Amino acid sequence: MEALILSCGTGGGHDSAGRAIERELKARGHGAAFLDPYRLVSEHTSRAVSNAYIAMAQKAPHAFGAVYALGDSYRKLPVKSPVYHINQTMVPVLGSYLESHPCDAIVTTHLFPAEILTSMKKRGMHIPASYFIATDYTCIPFTEETDCDHYVIPSPMLAAEFAARGIPQGKLAPLGIPVDRAFTCGEKAAARRALGLAQGQTYYLVAGGSIGAGSVAQAVEALAEDHSGQVIVVCGNNRPLYERLQQRFGTGCTVLEYTGQMAEYMRACDVFITKPGGLSSTEAANVGTALILMTPIPGCETHNLDFFAKNGMCLPALDPAHDLVPAVRQLADAARRERMVENQRRFIPQNAAQSICALIEKTARPL
Repeated sequence: MEALILSCGTGGGHDSAGRAIERELKARGHGAAFLDPYRLVSEHTSRAVSNAYIAMAQKAPHAFGAVYALGDSYRKLPVKSPVYHINQTMVPVLGSYLESHPCDAIVTTHLFPAEILTSMKKRGMHIPASYFIATDYTCIPFTEETDCDHYVIPSPMLAAEFAARGIPQGKLAPLGIPVDRAFTCGEKAAARRALGLAQGQTYYLVAGGSIGAGSVAQAVEALAEDHSGQVIVVCGNNRPLYERLQQRFGTGCTVLEYTGQMAEYMRACDVFITKPGGLSSTEAANVGTALILMTPIPGCETHNLDFFAKNGMCLPALDPAHDLVPAVRQLADAARRERMVENQRRFIPQNAAQSICALIEKTARPL
């Protein structure tokens, strides 16, 4: 079987989910290609789409929230969204690619390619079986105007929300959000040995996703003043944040840029503190670590935090300057940490990538 995985670089979560599917399909003996369709136009177009999102998420999260709220209101209208009309201009580009690169299945971890595929269907173009993977714990705006063959959602508890938005029940597959196989539970002591960390120390891991968004600096400052443990902060691709924190806290904290050992750091830490991205939260739940979610980017991350908090899988810290240290002190109780990890095991599918690939194997059809 040959599969095409489509994503868009608006944050690292969509790409990470797509890469997890790509690796799993290849491990099962299939062919898999990963593609940002906007790169078929030009590298500049791809960067423009990605950078617009990243800049807003990093520098103007409330503006991002306003755009999300506008989309939530617009979806009530009986017309296609501007997002759909913009993406339909990509139909000839992706159609030409598929003619020269036929495949048996198309997987998309982002709304934009799903909109392109939908427009192709409406024009009578034949495409392979299509699979939309939701990477947040909500039905984001305009999902309902797409027409894929299968919709993989993060949890059975979200099925009613997706169905209420118009996604047919028969197309819903509550298999979870796919993460890399590295994000599995393991021994804390072994992870600390691999990273050169002390066995008897308390470690707090702070991150803001691949783009280093959220209140990372405020969190590090609050923890540094508390002096109750060692702080490791991962800044992702946010170089200005790394330089700022390295200059201010580099002597007392471990400040990292992007790391390929994120799963090991999650296993090694006592508490993981991050923004409620769909992928990073799911990765933490797969590892099984005490989790504090702080300052969501308004929109889908607000829904992610609500889902995790109401199911006992995290503690919220909406204002890190005031909420973070009390939350950390609550998680000093080992029994509370264990209950949180038990809830993560209960509510978050642990083998989503494998389950999704099994679904693709069962339902894919040649172009």
